[in-house]
Amino acid sequence: MDMKLKPFDFSQAVARAGLSRDGMPLAKTRASEDVDKASFSSAMTDALKAVSSQQLKAEHLQHEFQLGNPSVSLEDTMIAMQKSQIGFQAALTVRNRFVQAYTDVMNMQV
Repeated sequence: MDMKLKPFDFSQAVARAGLSRDGMPLAKTRASEDVDKASFSSAMTDALKAVSSQQLKAEHLQHEFQLGNPSVSLEDTMIAMQKSQIGFQAALTVRNRFVQAYTDVMNMQV
């Protein structure tokens, strides 16, 4: 087994860590702030899409069970329905917390 090690490049490691050569953090650029905003919104979008897909899966299993499909069991259908219900309740809780936080901020006196 031939194993070659590259020499350690300090400046490259410091740049990847987001620090200047003297160890101080670099100022955030506008592009990095946009990435932070995009990552939060994309995380929320992904979470809502996951809840939606879980609800569609539960609805499909329920429909197939009602039609008498022998490959769909009652247990699988009930589990899928409970998963979709829990996901929906979690999404509602997050929404309610955001609305409450917004209301609290808007009611603050300046």
